[in-house]
Order: sequence, then C-alpha cells, then structure tokens
Amino acid sequence: MQNPRTVLQRLAFVYAIVVWTDKNKISPMNQQLRPWRLSVAPMMDWTDRHCRVFHRLITRHTRLYTEMVTTGALLHGDVPRHLDFDAVEHPVALQLGGSEPADLAHCAKLAEQWGYDEVNLNCGCPSERVQRGSFGACLMAEPVLVADCVAAMRNACSLPVTVKHRIGIDKGESYGFVRDFVGTVAARGGAEVFIVHARNAWLKGLSPKENREVPPLRYEMVHQLKRDFPALTIVLNGGVTDDEQIALQLEHVDGVMLGRHAYHDPWAMATWDARFWGDAAALPGGRDGIEETMVAYMERLAAVGRPWGHAARHIVGLRNGQPGARRWRQAWSDPTLRRGSPRAAMAVAREGMARMQNAALVG
Repeated sequence: MQNPRTVLQRLAFVYAIVVWTDKNKISPMNQQLRPWRLSVAPMMDWTDRHCRVFHRLITRHTRLYTEMVTTGALLHGDVPRHLDFDAVEHPVALQLGGSEPADLAHCAKLAEQWGYDEVNLNCGCPSERVQRGSFGACLMAEPVLVADCVAAMRNACSLPVTVKHRIGIDKGESYGFVRDFVGTVAARGGAEVFIVHARNAWLKGLSPKENREVPPLRYEMVHQLKRDFPALTIVLNGGVTDDEQIALQLEHVDGVMLGRHAYHDPWAMATWDARFWGDAAALPGGRDGIEETMVAYMERLAAVGRPWGHAARHIVGLRNGQPGARRWRQAWSDPTLRRGSPRAAMAVAREGMARMQNAALVG
C-alpha cells in the first residue's frame, strides 16, 4: 500500500504541471519555438567550428550545436578557443556540461556575450568521465538540481535555455521517470525546450558508443511527452536516418535532431531547407560549389598558420553515393596531401574521382 503522504505529493505535483501547462498554452510562443524543427546533434570531437561551417553550406536553417563544453573549461581555460565561432554558423547553440548552478549561470552569460543563439544543458551523456564530474545523464536522477541549474542560467542571460536528456537511466523503463523529470525542470526551472534522446542511458556496463546502439529506441515515450506537455517544445533524437523518418516524427513532436547520419552523409541535409523549412533556394554549385567554398575556407586557415586538415576531415562524406567517391575520399584523407595546399588536395581528389568515373563508363 502506498504511503498517503507520497500519494498526496504526487497529486500536488501533477496538479502543478497541469496548471503550468494550461497557463502557458500561448500560440505566439509556439510560433517562436519553430527554430528547433531540425537540428544537428552536439557530438564530441566532431561538431567543432569547422564542421559547423561546412554543415551551414548545405543547410541554411537547421540548428547547429557545439561539442559539449564543460563549465570548468570556461571558468579555468581558454575561453576564446572554446567559444569563438564564425558568424555564418547561425543559428548555433552552445552545449554546456556541468551541475553547479552558479558556474552554469556564469557560462550562460558568456554564451550570450559571445553571440550564441541558445545555451543547452547536457543531461544525456553517459560516459564515465562525465559521471565523475557529476553531470550528463546522471543528472536525470536529480531533477530539482537540474531545474535550479536551468533557472540560474535563465536568470543570467536572455537566451533560450534548453535541456538535452535521455528517456531514462540504467534499465528502468518507467515513463513516469522521464515525465516527472521534464515536469519538474519545466515547472520549477522554466525550461521550455527539451531535446529527448529516445533511449535509456546505461551508466554502468556500456561504452558511450554502445549507449547509442544497445538500449532500445522507444519513440512512443517521446510522443507521450508531447501529448502530456503540449505547451513545451519536444524534440526527438535517436535513430532517425532519412527524410521520410523525419517527416513521420514531425507528426508527433516539434522537432527532430540527427547526429551521426548527418555527419557521415552530409549531403542528406541538402533537401532539408526545401522540404522542412519551405526554402526552395538552390545550393549554389551543388557539391562542387560546397567543396570549392570549403577549400577557400581552408586556405584562410592556412594563411593564419592553422592546420587546414582539421577542417578537411569533416568533408570526406560529401561525395557519398557518387561514382568515384571512395577515391575522392581517400585523397582528402591522405595525410601527405595535407602537407601541401588544400587546392592541390582538391585537384588530386577530383582527378581520382574522374578517373574512376571514366573507367566505369569504359567498362
């Protein structure tokens, strides 16, 4: 038999959420939250500033996210190295990792000063290193603390403060867990945008890579969150790999975030502006034009003494699906070519690709 006090607390909590949701059913706000319709996930070691410049050449409207930056890195490290970005990246969000409200507030203020469009709190990363810092997915077990973090960040800046999280931790499958997490962070912290990776985070026994593959996807839980919290913006993340799946999910939620699919097959994003944002403007020059623009960008890096290969590594998926793409990819990945100029590397890559295409025609 349940403790009557516990039952009363539960009823009081549910009532508070119902009242909050009803009070916030404001259509202008829902219109304002449209920027989260499509986004590319924050990915450590991948979505750096060079990657984001490249992605912005393919899609004008999709929201881009930084790699996770810890509060410690900003409080005690090189702030410009972590926060500097190119103006072409907008709209771009800074993802923070941390669990101290005052530290997160300071970093949120920095995000606004540096010109970001959003600051996002990571409550989804399951790595042991992140757990040792007492943030990431383990924060889902402390919704009141997360709410206090969000409230502190919102008080410190005028940017939207969003939360990225999982549907649960370890092997618990209760929908009530994620519902109460979202409800608490929304009602107490004021968060209005939740990006939900539709898998549990197993804090023990799985690597970060396995945590993206082994826990089963449960989209229905994310859909139910949208039904239970219609005033909130709910964005689904996890396992979506093509336009048809995006369209299907957008029937149930406000937005879709894609990660590794967008990174490994970047040209898949070329249809997004027209189909999902209503912007049918053609990409100037197609893939050739994007490659040439990235070469010019790499030349600017080289001119100031920065290794242009850091940018080149992000474009190797651009030709996926085209004849000769493997040879083109090999050239751009060749460390010996990176000792020369990016334009010379492009010439070798294109020559190799053309040779394979000609061979296929002759054959």
